Amino acid sequence: MMSAKVYVVIVTYNGSKWVTPCFSSLRKSTVPLQTIVIDNGSQDDTLARIAADYPEVEIVNTGQNLGFGKANNIGMELAYRHGADYVFLLNQDAWIDPDAVEKLVDAHQRHPGYGVISPMHLNGAGDGLDYGFSNYIGPNKCRGLYSDIYLGRVKDVYDVGFVNAAAWSMTRECVERVGGFSPSFFHYGEDDNYTQRLHFHKLKLGVLPTSRIYHDREQRPPSKFFESGETFRREVIARSSNPNTHFSFGREWVSVFAHLGYALARLNMHDVKLQLAKVRLLAGIDKATIAANRERSKAGRGAFLDLDAGGSARISNAAPGLAVEHQPG
Repeated sequence: MMSAKVYVVIVTYNGSKWVTPCFSSLRKSTVPLQTIVIDNGSQDDTLARIAADYPEVEIVNTGQNLGFGKANNIGMELAYRHGADYVFLLNQDAWIDPDAVEKLVDAHQRHPGYGVISPMHLNGAGDGLDYGFSNYIGPNKCRGLYSDIYLGRVKDVYDVGFVNAAAWSMTRECVERVGGFSPSFFHYGEDDNYTQRLHFHKLKLGVLPTSRIYHDREQRPPSKFFESGETFRREVIARSSNPNTHFSFGREWVSVFAHLGYALARLNMHDVKLQLAKVRLLAGIDKATIAANRERSKAGRGAFLDLDAGGSARISNAAPGLAVEHQPG
């Protein structure tokens, strides 16, 4: 265990308020951690605070918002090329118990079939489960966990259908076989797709009830990414990106026009406007690129990542202003 090389990847964006709880918790880890920050164009003092107070952190300043998935991919590439045995993706608004990562790595070593293992997610106050996380581990999604916790007979790792990527421990093999997040997703949906690809490549997703992190997201303002139009667009991209199912854009068109016809027949102008908006959104999706990304994800072999040792030149030129500001020796 002590010889395992663990890299933490954190994507930041105007996250100054969480710098202290997040990065101070990593310093208290019971196993050594190397940390890489990929900043998505923060306008506050996030990077200045990290550089001043946590000089051991490697910072990549992209100079723009690349989205959650693409920024994490840059961090995963760097971690892999630095020789990471495990990559721990952590949200900027989250922090860990001192033994959280140690327990996750131990679990990986006992159960190598799990490509990704998540700790339990408490809320920011630490007085309850994160609400969203609690929905992921319900009895119909994570068999036996609730009962075992109540009866005091908690086992090791529990299979789960989905857990958000706020705290994912990933094996090196997972990075090699499954790769990074699909560029079909800018923000939200990329972790659902990654979970589907895990199953396609015969790796498992698990939850470790003895490992804990804290996710401070209760006070987040409403996101534009959950407005009805964006949600519809993301759902279509999600269905068309799933490598485990057959998908047809033709059927999507038939469904939308059928609903439009029904709305017109009922003279329901609200629904007519809604369906017309869906027509425009569906027309605007780059279907060829989505299909190509889906096929690339099925091929594996580090999909959407450059894992070659010489790939640093590609990262350096990935976006205007992208630069590694600090790299520990």
